[in-house]
Amino acid sequence: MCFFKDHNCNLFMCNKCKNKFHSKYFKNHRLHKIDKDNQNIFTGYCQENNHLEALNFFCKNHNKLCCSSCICKIKNEIYGQHTDCDVCYINDIKEEKKAKLRENIKQLQDLSNNIYEFFNKIKKLYEIINKNKEDLKIKIQGIFTKKRNILNKIEDDILLEIDKKYVDKYFKEELIKEIEKLPNKIKLSLEKGIAIDKEWDNDNKLNIIINDCINIENNINLINNIIKKCNNIDNLDIKFCPDEESEINSFLETIF
Repeated sequence: MCFFKDHNCNLFMCNKCKNKFHSKYFKNHRLHKIDKDNQNIFTGYCQENNHLEALNFFCKNHNKLCCSSCICKIKNEIYGQHTDCDVCYINDIKEEKKAKLRENIKQLQDLSNNIYEFFNKIKKLYEIINKNKEDLKIKIQGIFTKKRNILNKIEDDILLEIDKKYVDKYFKEELIKEIEKLPNKIKLSLEKGIAIDKEWDNDNKLNIIINDCINIENNINLINNIIKKCNNIDNLDIKFCPDEESEINSFLETIF
């Protein structure tokens, strides 16, 4: 079965509904085909196999929307993922999620104010660490220039080991790239939170609103986890590399 999305009225539909009803009455609407297995498309209906029911329930254990099939048992066999969970109607958590949304908006605003300063601090420390690493590599190369004929392979191994030691002791370049994305992620989540807060009383979109709230919560957890990885940055012991050949020889002994 194919699935489509209408950009004009923002609806998802199967090919049967598209051909029999929608295209007949809305000939000028823009439709495009979507992958039915795409988990990023929120239709308001359960994506579990053979469920195809509206997401009218909320699982407190998993912080997740679910349908009636997700929470029922048939002939004492587990039928849904949330059979033994603490489940309620989505209307029952409306006010709780509204309060959580307001709290998350405040948290996103605080993060938005501080994230650029935090990123610049991390980036500067990364540059110091990287310079330290490169200076050490240059000095190692200088020593091995004198002994190139017999130590060429050992030199290459040591340079690789230096990279590994600095990655293990400090942090990877990928972390800088993750932090660089945080301002935009915070901005988008904040804008989304403010937008759904304005539509909070629209019960026709309640499952969409709750799903967006869950996405905001997940984004904040992701942001805080990245920040947590760097929470000891101020305590890093960044030492300049050894200058004397004897000191470098001692350093080499710690590697091999």
